[in-house]
Amino acid sequence: MEGGGRNIGEEKKKKVMVAIDENECSFYALKWALENLYESLQNSEVVLFTAQPISDYGYIYASSFGVASPQLMASVQQNQKKVANALLKKAKDFCTEHEIVAETMTQMGDPKDTICEVAEKLHADLLVLGSNNKGALHRAFLGSVSNYCVHNAKCPVLVVRKMP
Repeated sequence: MEGGGRNIGEEKKKKVMVAIDENECSFYALKWALENLYESLQNSEVVLFTAQPISDYGYIYASSFGVASPQLMASVQQNQKKVANALLKKAKDFCTEHEIVAETMTQMGDPKDTICEVAEKLHADLLVLGSNNKGALHRAFLGSVSNYCVHNAKCPVLVVRKMP
């Protein structure tokens, strides 16, 4: 055994993180990866990740005449978590259909930052993202999660674009 507890010649499994959201492009990216990187994914640790955006609760505060109850806030956050868990379950089931074992993970935060932070924390060897084919003008004003991750992630990033 080497100092790290592995047998000599035994390779460390690569870690592949796939970012999932409610956009169909992220599921297309997962499908593409499962079909085109199947052998690599079989021998890797696959982590399906979704970020739970921190919502602007100002509308709740304003609509409740300046009083946002803790129960209402907790209910909104609980609903967000249910949506995130449903997305991850759908993605995990899709992986299982392709005989790929995957872990799931979710975290609250701005998706752009959170995806990059989690990929770094997990020591991901590859980050897979979908592209929603926004036009240049839209990206310039609103930004793009995939564009941000390409420039800020500390690992290689594969952006899968759904062709029309």
